[in-house]
Amino acid sequence: MSLLSVRHLTTEFYSGGRWLEAVSDVSFDLRPGEILGLVGESGCGKSTIAYSVMRLLAKNARISGGEVWLGDVNLTAADDGRLQDLRGSRLSMIFQDPMTALDSLFTVGHQVIETLQEHLDLDAAAARARALELLRQVGIPAAEERLNAYPYQFSGGMSQRIALAIAISCQPQVLIADEPTTALDVTIQAQILHLIRRLMVEEGGTGVLLITHDLGVVAQVCDRVAVMYAGKIVEFGAVESIFSDPLHPYTQALLNSLPSQGIKRGALENIRGRVPSLDDRPTGCRFHPRCPHARDICRVEAPPLLRRAGGQEVACVLYD
Repeated sequence: MSLLSVRHLTTEFYSGGRWLEAVSDVSFDLRPGEILGLVGESGCGKSTIAYSVMRLLAKNARISGGEVWLGDVNLTAADDGRLQDLRGSRLSMIFQDPMTALDSLFTVGHQVIETLQEHLDLDAAAARARALELLRQVGIPAAEERLNAYPYQFSGGMSQRIALAIAISCQPQVLIADEPTTALDVTIQAQILHLIRRLMVEEGGTGVLLITHDLGVVAQVCDRVAVMYAGKIVEFGAVESIFSDPLHPYTQALLNSLPSQGIKRGALENIRGRVPSLDDRPTGCRFHPRCPHARDICRVEAPPLLRRAGGQEVACVLYD
């Protein structure tokens, strides 16, 4: 059973007089009670997938292929009214910067209550009581007093807790967390991740799509992980398998660039080069200009994502 099914998703941006692919033929499923990590360097298309699923793309972007299903609802075909009903109720998102995700003109209580009344049809008293309960759940001290405070009166960590309270207020089936701990210190980061797992996964059975560039976070909280490079998934599997036996050269390079992993493997290194821009994607395997194992075939043929022994999926000719 899948809460969220992404099938052959392709998303493009219009720039320089033409459409450029940011996400190319991406497919995955999100299960109930699972945290699925989506990892890769900046520019690999992770956040574009999130905004495609939420149907919150910029005006110069479009979904040009594939489908996204939330249960039995085709999100790629849903109209604006249907999407408005689904966002916040069955499908929710925590954005990267809580200071911009919250509206500085309204109290945090107003913003939590507004979401509750929009989707749960609660009267003012019931919505206020539920808002207080949510603030306490996410660890806001003196919740009754802070309900009337404005976002600028909270720290980054507390603001992210409030954003989490809004995101989980209607107990969504799917939560997308786009770099939710990037601007937070290590201690607060761990607390937010613990809250997401406890409140959403363990208690609610929600599926979480966690977008991050931090492999340490993935190792800590995720069940499965999809490794993205230049708009494509290049490796997919259980976290334990990916970390103990990475197959794709890009995954290996990512892990070897981490002190905790690279030193252990005796190969701490930087990844040479950078992710190609949308208008300069190489032919064949998109990683081949940076790959130490590249062959002639890698320059002309794009390898498909195929399941290998042990259950991992990898897109690399080294395993043919």
